[in-house]
Amino acid sequence: MEVTIGVQNLPRELAVETDLTADEVTATLKKALADGGVLELTDTRGRRIIVPTATIGYVEVGPEETHRVGFGSL
Repeated sequence: MEVTIGVQNLPRELAVETDLTADEVTATLKKALADGGVLELTDTRGRRIIVPTATIGYVEVGPEETHRVGFGSL
């Protein structure tokens, strides 16, 4: 699933592809905001993304998508 994080004072947003579900991402975000610390996510390649919660402008949690197999016809 794709998570987009808008960070204050940055012209671009962070896009993270993660194996977490939407509920897991939401729970992680809520816990980080309540603690006032950092939001830490791990992407599909195993890299950790750490963002201080004080700088988060918004977080967009994309829909959980299933990978389609096959070819479409026009």
